[in-house]
Amino acid sequence: MAQSHDAYYVPHGSHWPIVGSIGLFSTAIGAANWMNGSTSLMAAPLFYLGLVIIAFMMFGWFGTVIRESVAGNYNKQVDVSFRMGMMWFIFSEIMFFGAFFGALFYARMFSVPWIGGEGHGGLTNYFLWQDFTPSWPTNGPGNIGGTFETIPAWHLPLVNTLLLLSSGVTITLAHHALRAGYRRALLVWLGATVILGASFLYFQATEYLEAYQHLNLTLGSGIYGSTFFMLTGFHGAHVTLGTIMLIVMWFRCAKGHFTRNDHFGFEAVAWYWHFVDVVWLGLFVFVYVL
Repeated sequence: MAQSHDAYYVPHGSHWPIVGSIGLFSTAIGAANWMNGSTSLMAAPLFYLGLVIIAFMMFGWFGTVIRESVAGNYNKQVDVSFRMGMMWFIFSEIMFFGAFFGALFYARMFSVPWIGGEGHGGLTNYFLWQDFTPSWPTNGPGNIGGTFETIPAWHLPLVNTLLLLSSGVTITLAHHALRAGYRRALLVWLGATVILGASFLYFQATEYLEAYQHLNLTLGSGIYGSTFFMLTGFHGAHVTLGTIMLIVMWFRCAKGHFTRNDHFGFEAVAWYWHFVDVVWLGLFVFVYVL
């Protein structure tokens, strides 16, 4: 990003925010209707249409930013603004996952024991669910979704943990190579990160197929199924987005868009990737192991 302007760059009017809003709205409405068993034939198509619009928006908007960057429109102050924006974005993501981890903690430590008669839930258990014994994992006193089995923590989840931890190392090595000016090493380590991320997604999909087809563990398996698939599913969506961004960074590095001292686009993706690594460690411990 060459620094050719001293003034703070103010971009022209953009249509991408409204395009993104339409895509997000379509995805949310389609997903909500689809997941709640809507008989409308438009639920699933609306969901996928929203995803296509979001993908179109991301490539278009980020393409505009890349062209502005390569043209030298950004100075140091703009770089600081980008860094602050990325920090706030990651903070919002921490709050996002914190809400789901909080729901898991509340259900596991409070709701299920109360229904089972512990603490202040004696009357609830006596009048409603006398035969329910609190335990975890559970699909509740109504046995919602039928009997299920859980994913063993020390099989695919452990493999995925090792993959993501390794990817955190490879992207760090790629960053060091970029700062040292070793383009070949940069592309090798960044490519390795892409492969590790894609491998994680493959094994996550394999795990989901196993859960649905053989373990009867589904999104409808009560509170455990809901929290399991919401946490791992949203994390998988973030890994998918991160892998796409890593691929874009690989091509940008190959084209020489970054220099040793001016490469925040790469750093932002690295920050994001380390974030999904940390979230997965929390998932592995609190969802799979404990």
